[in-house]
Amino acid sequence: MVTATTTSPANDNSERLPVAGLLALAMTGFICILTETLPAGLLPQMSRGLNVSPSLAGQTVTAYAVGSLVAVIPLTIVTSTWRRRKVLMLTIFGFLVFNTVTAISSDFALTLVARLFAGVSAGLAWSLLGGYARRMVSIHQQGKAMTIAMVGTPIALSFGVPLGTWFGAAVGWRAAFWIMSLLTLMLIVWVLTKVPDFPGQKKDERRSLLRVLTTPGVRPVLAVVIAWMLAHNILYTYIAPFLEGAGLKGRVDIVLLVFGLAALGGIWVTGKFVDHALRAHVLISLAAFALTSLLLAIVPTSQVMIYNGVVVWGLTFGGAATLLQTALADTAGDGADVAQSINVVAWNGAIAGGGIMGGILLDGYGASSFPSVLIVLVAAALAITWFARTHGFPPGHRLSKERVLGH
Repeated sequence: MVTATTTSPANDNSERLPVAGLLALAMTGFICILTETLPAGLLPQMSRGLNVSPSLAGQTVTAYAVGSLVAVIPLTIVTSTWRRRKVLMLTIFGFLVFNTVTAISSDFALTLVARLFAGVSAGLAWSLLGGYARRMVSIHQQGKAMTIAMVGTPIALSFGVPLGTWFGAAVGWRAAFWIMSLLTLMLIVWVLTKVPDFPGQKKDERRSLLRVLTTPGVRPVLAVVIAWMLAHNILYTYIAPFLEGAGLKGRVDIVLLVFGLAALGGIWVTGKFVDHALRAHVLISLAAFALTSLLLAIVPTSQVMIYNGVVVWGLTFGGAATLLQTALADTAGDGADVAQSINVVAWNGAIAGGGIMGGILLDGYGASSFPSVLIVLVAAALAITWFARTHGFPPGHRLSKERVLGH
């Protein structure tokens, strides 16, 4: 069995965090998100450039998601014995190659293939980043390290995607993908100079998928991931029609900017509390999101309520990835990388599910139905977290007592 030894919380600041290396991991996440979402803002230009309809051009986003979902678990298992920086460099090199192919391709089929394999690279990267960040620091700094390593996601969503869309519209969508390749080249140098290497798992230490899934606490954490992210993505995907009811149709960009800034604040808050009070932070975040959804259900047309609600929504969502991945890695122990690969599937499945559920709700009941469904989903996540007290979301400091993390 693998045991985490007790570490005094007083030692939290005794060592300097390897910020440069952790930010390289954050930059990897930034490129993952930007590569995934950039076509969504450039569909008209891409459809003209590839001589296909906008709906077909939209399948470049679908292909990316399919690549991530299908490949992440088997690739994570296959590469679990490889040296960690070798796997990280493989994923980054994949972005370089496939974004470059996308930039130069004039054939829609080739572009789809490139997007599919870019998604494969992203899936493997996401399964790797959390565990990599934890290995770069001592055990009592792991929560803070995860916070830094995950900061690339909200930055990409808040600033990278709008800037990329604006740039692509101004100088062409191919130039936007060339910029992605240039950023990736810079990242390769960054990783080689600032990110340390680590050995992979020994073959006799490798954990099977079934064994990881049956580890106590893993399934409750994954269930919270699915419920929380479903709720988030229903609202995030269809934020424009929801805002229309409050007369904010022309302010979607401002609302999303407010959300992004609040999410950055949420990450900062999470960095302060993830090690000391992870369970409490998850419970408070979910309760605040549920209360906000209730208020939006009661007064869906109040602009003041919507702006305040978006701030709370962003604050609670900003640290979600750090909180949930830390809880999952703590619970899975030696099976953390495999567990994170399952988390990638759960997270991306919730993104797709949010799009499907939100579309059904929008067509059948209108955008005003969103808050009621959000309340149900977030309440389910809250209940699961509450009852996962022994395994999954234990109380107190992460290292306040000896924990058994696996077999």
